[in-house]
Amino acid sequence: MTRTLYHLPLSPFCRKVRLHMAEKQLAASLVEEAVWEGRAEFFDLNPAGDVPVLVEENGHTYCGAYAITEYLEEAYKLPPLLGDSATQRAEVRRLVQWFDEKFYDEVSRPILFEKVYRRLMQCGGPDTDLIRLAKESLGYHVEYLSELLTSRTWLAGEHFSLADIAAASHLSALDFLGDISWNQAQGIKEWYALVKSRPSFRSLLLDKVRGFFPPSYYANPDF
Repeated sequence: MTRTLYHLPLSPFCRKVRLHMAEKQLAASLVEEAVWEGRAEFFDLNPAGDVPVLVEENGHTYCGAYAITEYLEEAYKLPPLLGDSATQRAEVRRLVQWFDEKFYDEVSRPILFEKVYRRLMQCGGPDTDLIRLAKESLGYHVEYLSELLTSRTWLAGEHFSLADIAAASHLSALDFLGDISWNQAQGIKEWYALVKSRPSFRSLLLDKVRGFFPPSYYANPDF
């Protein structure tokens, strides 16, 4: 049985799992799942009806980005991406939670839903006020990341970790839409270029989304 990941290309949570797996050199067949269609067969895999969903080669199914990444760290030890001490792991998990909850609520979700999923679901035009507020919040988050990187090589410390993967997953989805002004985000641009240049990122740079076209610099690691 082939390892399979049910995903959406611009979902930050799916991107996080894809990057995590790629860092561990775990290949998977990607199946794009339009969750708003409510496919009965997909609900059989995940009663929550959401992606990502990982079906392992042995047929075991793992649902949700948090559960999948924790599983990957336990099942595939190398390279370790949570840190090698309790303190480091706590900091990595803090930053993953920051992005998957705070950043997602304030930035990723409103921008992606209003600009992408409303169109794909054919449920009306975007709420431009929500998009404007989300972009204002983005500036605050960029400032915080810039502050972290003044004293750290990577977001959680001196080693690349799941914190960098989570952050890059959210930012790359926004970057696909051209919603990050890198001239105003110089404090994180060098860090993002390093993440973007990693082999694990290559498949994300080739993503296609019907009706959307990323800016020319999106697929260029040396933007």
